[in-house]
Amino acid sequence: MKRIGLLSDTHSYWDDRYLTYFEECDEIWHAGDIGSTEVAERLSAFRTFRAVCGNCDGGDLRRLYKERLRWTCEGADVLMTHIGGYPGRYEPHIRPLLFARPPKLFISGHSHILKVEFDKQLGLLHINPGAAGLQGWHQVRTLVRFTADDGAFRDLEVIEIPR
Repeated sequence: MKRIGLLSDTHSYWDDRYLTYFEECDEIWHAGDIGSTEVAERLSAFRTFRAVCGNCDGGDLRRLYKERLRWTCEGADVLMTHIGGYPGRYEPHIRPLLFARPPKLFISGHSHILKVEFDKQLGLLHINPGAAGLQGWHQVRTLVRFTADDGAFRDLEVIEIPR
């Protein structure tokens, strides 16, 4: 069993509350647009850290993190990318991967819109954690915490941080 902290779209913004909210987590996952190596370094110094680069991430972050990451967490297949779309409206570049071998959990960021949705057709859970940084039009910054256990995901919590 692992407790996961998930965020996206920090765009170089650091908030000490990230560490407070992720204190109980075993791992932190970032779904892209990290913005700076400093943010990635602070998160990775705190917990096991997995991340993908986003469309706004520069050369240093692109060298450190791939556009897509696929791994197994507590018996479940996980796929994470920055630009991925939503169930029924997946981005064309990710669609072949999802349909050929659907993961149990698909994570994407980019939209700055928090969304958790089960895709019945593919049998996968999709999570977009929204945006944790200040850049963008969103009024509330969001983070997500959940538990990965025996091939399933449960106890999902949304954390809202006023701008």
